Amino acid sequence: QVQLVESGGDLVQPGGSLRLSCAASGSIFSIYAMAWYRQAPGKQRELVATIINDGSTNYADFVKGRFAISRDYAKNTVYLQMNGLKPEDTAVYYCNADLTTRAYVNAPRRTYWGQGTQVTVSS
Repeated sequence: QVQLVESGGDLVQPGGSLRLSCAASGSIFSIYAMAWYRQAPGKQRELVATIINDGSTNYADFVKGRFAISRDYAKNTVYLQMNGLKPEDTAVYYCNADLTTRAYVNAPRRTYWGQGTQVTVSS
Protein backbone atom coordinates (compact mmCIF):
# COMPACT_ATOMS: atom_id res chain seq x y z
CA GLN A 1 0.00 0.00 0.00
CA VAL A 2 1.12 3.55 -0.72
CA GLN A 3 1.74 6.00 2.08
CA LEU A 4 2.49 9.71 2.04
CA VAL A 5 4.25 11.04 5.13
CA GLU A 6 4.37 14.79 5.65
CA SER A 7 6.50 16.97 7.89
CA GLY A 8 7.56 20.57 8.37
CA GLY A 9 4.42 22.27 9.61
CA ASP A 10 4.98 24.71 12.45
CA LEU A 11 4.07 28.00 14.06
CA VAL A 12 5.79 30.88 12.28
CA GLN A 13 5.61 34.67 12.40
CA PRO A 14 4.21 36.70 9.50
CA GLY A 15 6.89 37.16 6.86
CA GLY A 16 8.65 33.99 7.91
CA SER A 17 9.40 30.83 5.98
CA LEU A 18 8.71 27.12 6.24
CA ARG A 19 9.62 24.12 4.14
CA LEU A 20 7.13 21.27 3.99
CA SER A 21 8.17 17.77 2.96
CA CYS A 22 6.16 14.76 1.81
CA ALA A 23 7.73 11.37 1.20
CA ALA A 24 5.84 8.72 -0.76
CA SER A 25 6.57 5.07 -0.05
CA GLY A 26 5.17 1.62 -0.68
CA SER A 27 4.17 -0.12 -3.91
CA ILE A 28 5.00 2.72 -6.28
CA PHE A 29 6.04 2.20 -9.87
CA SER A 30 5.84 5.73 -11.20
CA ILE A 31 4.62 9.06 -9.86
CA TYR A 32 2.98 11.20 -12.51
CA ALA A 33 2.36 14.25 -10.36
CA MET A 34 2.53 15.47 -6.81
CA ALA A 35 0.70 18.40 -5.31
CA TRP A 36 0.04 20.38 -2.18
CA TYR A 37 -3.43 21.33 -1.01
CA ARG A 38 -4.53 23.25 2.03
CA GLN A 39 -7.66 23.61 4.09
CA ALA A 40 -8.28 26.47 6.50
CA PRO A 41 -10.90 26.32 9.24
CA GLY A 42 -14.37 26.74 7.79
CA LYS A 43 -13.13 26.65 4.20
CA GLN A 44 -12.94 24.09 1.41
CA ARG A 45 -9.74 22.30 0.56
CA GLU A 46 -7.91 24.15 -2.21
CA LEU A 47 -5.04 23.40 -4.53
CA VAL A 48 -1.81 25.24 -3.71
CA ALA A 49 0.76 23.91 -6.18
CA THR A 50 1.39 20.99 -8.53
CA ILE A 51 4.51 19.49 -10.04
CA ILE A 52 4.38 17.06 -12.97
CA ASN A 53 6.96 14.38 -13.75
CA ASP A 54 8.30 16.47 -16.63
CA GLY A 55 9.23 19.18 -14.13
CA SER A 56 6.45 21.61 -14.98
CA THR A 57 4.75 23.40 -12.10
CA ASN A 58 1.54 25.26 -11.46
CA TYR A 59 0.60 27.58 -8.59
CA ALA A 60 -2.53 29.05 -7.19
CA ASP A 61 -2.70 32.82 -7.63
CA PHE A 62 -2.61 33.44 -3.90
CA VAL A 63 0.86 31.88 -3.52
CA LYS A 64 2.58 32.89 -6.77
CA GLY A 65 5.91 34.53 -6.08
CA ARG A 66 5.99 33.28 -2.50
CA PHE A 67 5.85 29.48 -2.64
CA ALA A 68 7.90 27.02 -4.66
CA ILE A 69 7.21 23.33 -5.23
CA SER A 70 9.99 20.87 -6.05
CA ARG A 71 10.67 17.13 -6.12
CA ASP A 72 13.50 14.82 -5.21
CA TYR A 73 12.90 11.95 -7.62
CA ALA A 74 15.38 9.64 -5.91
CA LYS A 75 13.44 9.94 -2.65
CA ASN A 76 9.89 10.15 -4.08
CA THR A 77 9.59 13.32 -2.06
CA VAL A 78 7.89 16.62 -2.80
CA TYR A 79 8.69 19.89 -1.05
CA LEU A 80 6.88 23.16 -0.62
CA GLN A 81 9.09 26.11 0.19
CA MET A 82 6.92 28.83 1.68
CA ASN A 83 8.27 32.35 1.97
CA GLY A 84 6.64 35.59 2.98
CA LEU A 85 4.01 33.74 4.97
CA LYS A 86 0.81 35.57 5.84
CA PRO A 87 -1.79 34.86 8.53
CA GLU A 88 -4.23 33.83 5.80
CA ASP A 89 -1.84 31.01 4.89
CA THR A 90 -2.79 29.31 8.16
CA ALA A 91 -4.22 25.91 7.26
CA VAL A 92 -3.67 22.21 7.29
CA TYR A 93 -1.49 21.40 4.29
CA TYR A 94 -2.02 18.07 2.53
CA CYS A 95 0.24 16.19 0.17
CA ASN A 96 -1.26 14.45 -2.86
CA ALA A 97 0.27 12.03 -5.36
CA ASP A 98 -1.03 10.76 -8.69
CA LEU A 99 0.77 7.51 -9.42
CA THR A 100 0.77 3.98 -10.77
CA THR A 101 1.70 0.85 -8.84
CA ARG A 102 2.13 -1.46 -11.87
CA ALA A 103 4.17 -1.26 -15.05
CA TYR A 104 1.73 -2.82 -17.52
CA VAL A 105 0.46 -0.87 -20.50
CA ASN A 106 -2.39 1.50 -19.65
CA ALA A 107 -2.00 0.88 -15.94
CA PRO A 108 -4.43 3.21 -14.18
CA ARG A 109 -3.25 6.12 -12.12
CA ARG A 110 -4.60 6.55 -8.62
CA THR A 111 -4.47 9.36 -6.13
CA TYR A 112 -3.23 9.18 -2.57
CA TRP A 113 -3.29 11.67 0.28
CA GLY A 114 -1.06 12.45 3.20
CA GLN A 115 -2.34 12.99 6.71
CA GLY A 116 -1.87 16.75 6.69
CA THR A 117 0.50 19.04 8.56
CA GLN A 118 -0.52 22.18 10.42
CA VAL A 119 0.90 25.54 9.37
CA THR A 120 0.07 28.46 11.64
CA VAL A 121 1.17 32.01 10.81
CA SER A 122 0.74 34.32 13.76
CA SER A 123 2.51 36.93 15.85
